[in-house]
Amino acid sequence: MKVLYMFLLVAFLIPQMVVGNAELRALMELKSSLDPEGRILSSWISDGDPCSGLFEGVACNEHRKVANISLQGKGLSGWLSPALAKLKCLSGLYLHYNNLSGEIPPHFSNLTDLVDLYLDVNSLSGTIPPDLGNMASLQVLQLGDNRLVGNIPTQLGSLKQLSTLALQYNKLTGHVPLNLGNLEKLSRLNLSFNNLSGTIPATLAHIERLEVLDIQNNSLSGIVPSALKRLGDGFQGANNPGLCGVGFSMLRACNKDQSLNVNYIDTSDGDQLKNSNSSKALPEPANVQLHCNQTHCSKSRRFPQTVITAGAIIITLTFVCAGLLTFFRYRRLKQRIGNASSSSCEGKLSPDQPKEFYTKSTSALVNIEYYSGWDSLSNGQNANAGGLSNEYPNKFRFNVDEVESATQYLSEANLLGKSKFSASYKGVLRDGSPVAIRSISVTCCKTEEAEFVKGLNLLTSLRHENLVRLRGFCCSRSRGECFLIYDFATMGNLSQYLDIEDGSGHVLEWSKRFSIIKGIAKGIGYLHSNEASKPTIVHQNISVENVLLDHQFNPLIMDAGLPKLLADDVVFSALKVSAAMGYLAPEYITTGRFTEKSDIYAFGVIVLQVLSGKTTIGSSLRMAIESFRFDDCVDTDLKGTYSKSEAAALSKLAIQCTHELPDQRPTMVDVIQELSAFSAHL
Repeated sequence: MKVLYMFLLVAFLIPQMVVGNAELRALMELKSSLDPEGRILSSWISDGDPCSGLFEGVACNEHRKVANISLQGKGLSGWLSPALAKLKCLSGLYLHYNNLSGEIPPHFSNLTDLVDLYLDVNSLSGTIPPDLGNMASLQVLQLGDNRLVGNIPTQLGSLKQLSTLALQYNKLTGHVPLNLGNLEKLSRLNLSFNNLSGTIPATLAHIERLEVLDIQNNSLSGIVPSALKRLGDGFQGANNPGLCGVGFSMLRACNKDQSLNVNYIDTSDGDQLKNSNSSKALPEPANVQLHCNQTHCSKSRRFPQTVITAGAIIITLTFVCAGLLTFFRYRRLKQRIGNASSSSCEGKLSPDQPKEFYTKSTSALVNIEYYSGWDSLSNGQNANAGGLSNEYPNKFRFNVDEVESATQYLSEANLLGKSKFSASYKGVLRDGSPVAIRSISVTCCKTEEAEFVKGLNLLTSLRHENLVRLRGFCCSRSRGECFLIYDFATMGNLSQYLDIEDGSGHVLEWSKRFSIIKGIAKGIGYLHSNEASKPTIVHQNISVENVLLDHQFNPLIMDAGLPKLLADDVVFSALKVSAAMGYLAPEYITTGRFTEKSDIYAFGVIVLQVLSGKTTIGSSLRMAIESFRFDDCVDTDLKGTYSKSEAAALSKLAIQCTHELPDQRPTMVDVIQELSAFSAHL
């Protein structure tokens, strides 16, 4: 019995060891190509375990197969090895923002489980392999910002799951394939900054999910399909000299000759037919029927009865075959969903599994199309509870798949910061947009679902140039988490520019400081205003940590309206930090209430911090400001390069805003008017 037991054990282990060794060998080949000098991928060792969590950027599924490689922005300077094709269960490949060169191996087409392929912002050359059209699971194909040449393969029109196709900033030529219009799930198509010619296929205009079509800076010509006007700013077509359209602000209007003629007609095989003698007006390109003259068509005016009969038989057979094909595909799909364990590569995790499972094993990025993310609210069951309108599922809802794809499975490498109630991660959405994603435990949220949904409604309604924009949310009760997806502020938060030691950081010049203070005031003013789209909002926790800066150093207030989502005890615990930093207005101790005047007090503290360059505001600083001794109170790192008149105005404003008596503080309308008047006077 012992011998039999050992035999069975060895028989069970050998296949897994073989597979594991095969994937390990593939990874070592990949290492030698991506990092030929061995400086970056030193954790990839020939006797290691790729699924141990020690191989940088490698994640495995529950069957211990490599399912995700995330090495974006690592400074890789090698090339792409065909060995990647040996990782049969790979579902996510993220190699963008490196300096990889060489061609894209056609062997990638063997990665039939691949969902995300990010190769943008490298130095890849050669043509786009037509073989990529065989990658049936592909949802995102990012090849922008490379040196690719040649035509866009018509085979890409076979990628039925594709939602994003980005080929911008290459050297592509030829025409836009007509069959890209067959991609029913396509939402973003970026072909800008190439040398594409011909017309825009009218088939693209009829893709219902299309939100962005960027074809600017090419050599396209002809009439833009009028149906693309529904995209609004999502359509970008400037700098195509031969392109015209009606109702597109960035395009010139079509003249009479162009309205009557279409010079280029896209055909399914990519050939271009000329038709410059059409007698009818052709308002849309690509959907054109060729008109024949008497010489060529005299014999075809009457169709013999046999031809009609044959045509009817062919059409009938086509419908029957299509019906049978649809039936078998439906059966097959049900089998795939119902038998997820039948293949070792199908160990993809449901995004709605409890978080405890996720913390115990490294998993692949999730590939789920049907998950809505909002549990019971996803199908409108609780519509009466808080009033999530029908537009929210499409406009603001994200799913766990998107959250995990953006953050590389909530990787520690993407962690921006943690607090007692949340964690924030940097992420990149599938369209390439950088975002910040905040994870909040459900236990920290309001227990009444109606109140929570009302808070979400409020957050999604806030729109101002000095507030961080909420892109959307994703909540899952069974996971015990809610995610808020914001635009990413590239320059960090304002506190990073205070308490700068000599040579240790970026010192904000005076003009930026004055502009930042004005922007913060405008953001708070918007929150305090009572508009039809929103009520008056008291922020409750304004601080330099909660003021972010974009790439132009414009201030963006974060966490506006957030207390409407959080439980009272969580909000109260956050006050301890606010009080410790001196932002809490004196009257809160006696009243226990937040008002607009308590926000103004916190704003005054921020003005003092920006003036002095210090996070701690002492009594000596206040005395220096009140005595107008600016050399003692303005940040010494400025080395005297500041406007004394502006410093005097801001100092006076800060003292008014931090007055002990709330009635003596100005309103934010007064503050904005004073700052604007001072700027106009200068």
